[in-house]
Amino acid sequence: MELKETQLDSELMYDGDFIRVLKDKVRLPDGAVSSREYITHPGAVAVLAILDNGNLVMERQYRYPLHREFIELPAGKIDHGEDILLCAQRELLEETGYVAKEWIHLTTAWPCIGYADECMEYFLARGLAHQGSQLDDGEFLEVFELSLPEAIEWIRQGKINDSKTIVGLLWLEKYLNNWQD
Repeated sequence: MELKETQLDSELMYDGDFIRVLKDKVRLPDGAVSSREYITHPGAVAVLAILDNGNLVMERQYRYPLHREFIELPAGKIDHGEDILLCAQRELLEETGYVAKEWIHLTTAWPCIGYADECMEYFLARGLAHQGSQLDDGEFLEVFELSLPEAIEWIRQGKINDSKTIVGLLWLEKYLNNWQD
């Protein structure tokens, strides 16, 4: 069965600093015509940074669209043309003040496939050394340590409910357990 939708026309609805909103006219597999509204996004990285004591480096940050604080992994937007590993290294240093000796790319995930093309690149960072944070202008967050078992429990309790963080923590749990469950 053919499932592909073919773009017939595209209209830019909004062009912001890092997202764009488009409305496309598409031909559906059955020949009918419909529209699709979606966001283009440059992509992002999320870092699972493990300290020598085994704890994770986590953040508490206010997120304006939902008007509340969230517990999250260090993460950030990929700049145009930026290598994803360099982005992960930059974001970890900027937000937490840590650099890492070892970097492993864990996976790529698309968090909002129904309305956006954003992809999230997940990295494991080990061998951390603290050099001091360098937050972007207008960026405010609290950095703290959390054990992986406690983080998984916080997911169960609803204290961690950011999708990128949930995916990253559950992926890390499986990765560290060598996928034997």
